[in-house]
Amino acid sequence: MIKKIKLDDAYSLKSPKDSIKLYKKWADTYDKDFALNSNYLSPEKISNFFIKYSKDTDSPILDVGAGTGLVAEILNINGKKDIMGIDISAEMLHQANLKECYSSLIEADITKKIPLKNNSVGAVISAGTFTHGHVGPDALDELLRITKPGGLFVLSVNSKFFIKAGFKEKFKKIKNLITSPLFEEFSAHGKNDNQTYNAVKISACIFRKN
Repeated sequence: MIKKIKLDDAYSLKSPKDSIKLYKKWADTYDKDFALNSNYLSPEKISNFFIKYSKDTDSPILDVGAGTGLVAEILNINGKKDIMGIDISAEMLHQANLKECYSSLIEADITKKIPLKNNSVGAVISAGTFTHGHVGPDALDELLRITKPGGLFVLSVNSKFFIKAGFKEKFKKIKNLITSPLFEEFSAHGKNDNQTYNAVKISACIFRKN
């Protein structure tokens, strides 16, 4: 019997290679076994914040840690948008491609140099990537490099991870590069029988590049 992958498996990742291995196994069943069964709300919440604060000029949008395309699916319900997806997992991007929500998909590790030009992206959105075992605050440097001045950022950061991983300090360091951030906390999952899911809180970090 194949062991079912759980949230704890994702939180226990130690390196980008670990992420590639896990999501290779999880890609086919991620939407059903995790997103649907756990009542995963982060993609919808982050998408709604983006819709609330975005302008027509916030394009193209880069979906960071695009995974199976949950964010782009929601954004495209509200009118077709120019969305690029970037993720470390080829298998997750394959699932995203099947949804036909993206103008392009990039397989890359965002903890390294991102293969996009300076000031080429109009906005950055991310749900579920800045969390335990995944991506830390230093990735913001590259994301700022590739984003146009005035571009909108709407990022989910796991609340327990926020101070522990150095996001609080990072926002102090980059304060002159961005507008004053707005932080909105919400639950990552809707009501759930699984107490692990109920305990997960997310900070939505909303700001613009100066």
